[in-house]
Amino acid sequence: MKLKQIFAVVLLSAIAFSSCRKANLDVDASSGDGSASGEVSGVWAKGSTQIIKGDIIIPEGKSLTIEEGVTVLMDTIAKPEFIVKGNLYSLGTAENPVRITVNPEYRTDAKKFGKMWGGILAAKTCAELVLDHTILEYGGNTTSDGSSSVKMGLYKAVAGENLPALWFSNVNGKLIVVNSTVRNFQEDCTYIEGGKIIFANNTFYTTGVTGGEAMNFKSGCLADVGFNLVYSANTNALKLSNSGDRDPQAYIICYNNTMVNTGWRRPSAKGGSVWVENNVRADIYNNLFANTRFGIKRDTKSTEDKRTVISNNLYYGYDQTTVNQFQPSKDIIGGVNDVIGTQAGDNDPKFVNYPESTPVLNAVFDTNWDFHLQSGSPALNKGITNFTRHHAGGITVNGITYVSPDPATYIGAFGTK
Repeated sequence: MKLKQIFAVVLLSAIAFSSCRKANLDVDASSGDGSASGEVSGVWAKGSTQIIKGDIIIPEGKSLTIEEGVTVLMDTIAKPEFIVKGNLYSLGTAENPVRITVNPEYRTDAKKFGKMWGGILAAKTCAELVLDHTILEYGGNTTSDGSSSVKMGLYKAVAGENLPALWFSNVNGKLIVVNSTVRNFQEDCTYIEGGKIIFANNTFYTTGVTGGEAMNFKSGCLADVGFNLVYSANTNALKLSNSGDRDPQAYIICYNNTMVNTGWRRPSAKGGSVWVENNVRADIYNNLFANTRFGIKRDTKSTEDKRTVISNNLYYGYDQTTVNQFQPSKDIIGGVNDVIGTQAGDNDPKFVNYPESTPVLNAVFDTNWDFHLQSGSPALNKGITNFTRHHAGGITVNGITYVSPDPATYIGAFGTK
């Protein structure tokens, strides 16, 4: 009798352990904190901490919702990849953002370009992905032959590639990145190969060691990109391309963005502010370029779509070298009604709190800086609003409709306080 009882207890314990393990892998973690590797779905509950020990995969047909205030800690030894075959909804708030990061002791200036985990890699089967009030930081690991992304044929599917913070690849998918921050990544912040897209009210900084764009769009993208701040991206704030020959043709509408100190840390002449190439169609309005390496630059061997429209952008350079590189030429595109001077210091935007003498090679971002405009700024009342956006009517994702923000009458991402 006792032997039977012992056997029953052992059997029940084994079942309980198996159930706990399955719940851990499936991660329907509504109960709170957890750890995971393998397949995940369900809910990561508000305010919880999730410890990721290895690559995680949201399976096709399933979803993971990350609620406000969740901290996702990536193991710095395993350097996990976050693979999305289903749907991902990361839904932070201003007061309680979602943070996908590493343990605090690794968040140092010595590790400022990350490489301590992979990135969020969304396969073609990912129909919906939302990052709202989400911080992505300290990632961008380099792939190897053993990487899950290489084995699964994701991103560039070869060893030796530095992973972006976010890769999205479904031309029929919906991608929303709003109110979020991407920082401390080795190369590209985002690499987008299709979809109906809104990027708005985001901040990108301290990214790119030898290359890397803040926002990199390819063919298949219909994107509204507005009110973003990019500081010291190694290469461009925006790379706009129709490479890949996917349908539809890439058509990117960029408006009311502020770009500061971008492009200077890349040794080649490609780095700058906005790069257009390969028959991309782009509308570029109301953008503020402060101490960026170049103005809007084209690939002269593979130029932009002739329907591209550029107007009402403002350029400021603290020194003469910078101002000279803004001047329209064969590869630097001048726009209609642009505010562009010829002398160092022309068109000072009068930021509330940013020392415009900050060295252009500086990659360290001070969160006390304030890029709002003071009264009397030449960027005020110089923007236009009479253009059409792709998603003014909104994109509905997971029952929530996200609308690209209305353009402003000022130039840049921030008006007066």
